[in-house]
Amino acid sequence: MPADYSYREDAAVPAFADDNPLIVFDGECVFCSAWVQFALKHDKAGRYRFLAAQSPLGAALYRHYGLDDRDYETNILIENGQAFFKSDGSIRMIAGLGSPWSAVRIFRLLPRKLRDSLYEFVARNRFLG
Repeated sequence: MPADYSYREDAAVPAFADDNPLIVFDGECVFCSAWVQFALKHDKAGRYRFLAAQSPLGAALYRHYGLDDRDYETNILIENGQAFFKSDGSIRMIAGLGSPWSAVRIFRLLPRKLRDSLYEFVARNRFLG
């Protein structure tokens, strides 16, 4: 895993405000966009910033973290210079909305492999409907 704030040293990543958590999501995915709408509604503190993965900065961040910048298999949460992916990122995102959503932290008790398998199942099927 890259060092905290490693994107600041990557010339391919445009500079961006990283003083608040940033969620990079698939802007073409209805499920992902619905999550953003949910987060905006419940983020009473206005902590989060959102960025479509299809934007130049979003694509650069995907490449920086070794992810495919055309197949968005995970959202990225960048918080305090650290990147979080799959279930770790989702749990942190939801918990960051405050009470009662912070109760999702209990899912950290499950093995990461199991959590990520569930995340990947949803990600693979997010366009089905």
